[in-house]
Amino acid sequence: MKTVTINLDERAYRQFQAYARAQERSTSELIREAMQFYLAHCLQQRTSLQDLKPLSLGRVLRNITTRGDLLEEMTGDHRA
Repeated sequence: MKTVTINLDERAYRQFQAYARAQERSTSELIREAMQFYLAHCLQQRTSLQDLKPLSLGRVLRNITTRGDLLEEMTGDHRA
């Protein structure tokens, strides 16, 4: 584990201290946890859309087989 020195404003540090006391944990443990959370949710490598697996959203309700059928479905135009 690497030791890191940071500058933190007094108010934020007091809030970490108070919360740490209430949770019976150390302030440094909470700050470490906050940094891990930031890494996981803000700095994690973004996945490309091509890498995502498709989701199953249920069954097909009605098969639209031709482009004309799709256009009619989208526009509401049911002319022949």
